[in-house]
Amino acid sequence: MRICSTATGSTRSTRRPLSTSTRSGRTVLRALVIVVLLLALFAAATLWRAARREAQAEAEFPPEGQLIDVGGVQVHAVVMGQGPDLVLIHGSSGNTRDMTFSLAPRLAERYRVIVFDRPGLGYTDSLNDTGETLSQQVDLLTRAAAQLGADRPIVMGQSLGGAVALAWAVEHPQALSALVLVSAPSHEWPGGLGGYYSALSHPVWGPVVATLITAWVPQSYVKSEIESVFAPQSAPKGYADRIGAGLTLRRASLLANARQRAILKPQIVEMSRHYDRIAVPVESLHGTADDTVYIDIHSERLARDFPDRVHFTPLPGIGHMPHHVAEDAVVAAIDRAAERAED
Repeated sequence: MRICSTATGSTRSTRRPLSTSTRSGRTVLRALVIVVLLLALFAAATLWRAARREAQAEAEFPPEGQLIDVGGVQVHAVVMGQGPDLVLIHGSSGNTRDMTFSLAPRLAERYRVIVFDRPGLGYTDSLNDTGETLSQQVDLLTRAAAQLGADRPIVMGQSLGGAVALAWAVEHPQALSALVLVSAPSHEWPGGLGGYYSALSHPVWGPVVATLITAWVPQSYVKSEIESVFAPQSAPKGYADRIGAGLTLRRASLLANARQRAILKPQIVEMSRHYDRIAVPVESLHGTADDTVYIDIHSERLARDFPDRVHFTPLPGIGHMPHHVAEDAVVAAIDRAAERAED
């Protein structure tokens, strides 16, 4: 403030200097405001980018087949060909396009092939927000198959889809004619869930992590992950562009996939106690170089425990994706299953 001197008529400033602690407090407050604003901008940009990428994926990769209503649940099914009914079930992080890339059209020459999106993936609705159990998935898919007119189909599943196929045979042994397992988990394995699935399946942090992945994961990383799944082989030409990875990278699909994976092991352990309920011929194929689902823990043990029921074909040097890189062997196994079902 200003003080006027009556003696001289002069004025002088007497502004009191700010203390060091006050200046420091204001600096911290400004920094916090800036940080909050930047975080808000980043969050808004992330949500906008995630929604935009999801819309782009659905526009680029629309449903291949028909959307049917099964008890109020939307199920995406691709049906092609004529002949004995054959259901193909994709694995983790997949959708119908994994099977329709090459295998399903080839089989459609002599089978009526039905390819489903599993719950929460592709264009089939999720059933809950905690992870669909194997039983819940099988219940939905058996009803969908029946609705499409399938009568005791041959059921083939790859990877996690193989676990679903096993549950189909254990829980509904009269609702299929034969079982074909490709790189399928069947028994308890060592180790935990891992950081990726632990984060995505977390009830609080999962949606946050999913949104970040949907918004920001680069296409180069997606392609490298596809190649790692096929190792030691390479993905077929055009696979990465055809598979519709953007569908898997939608937030809801990331969460559904992770939650299913998080609850898988205890279900496998329990189900493995009831494999004696399987009443149909079983064809099992597994690559010896599969480092995702280990052949010695799963397929070899299943064949050892049930030698009269399971016909096992190890595939030397093949990785986790035989239905693409050893397609002839998979087709031959399905044909054998069909022949054995008729005996």
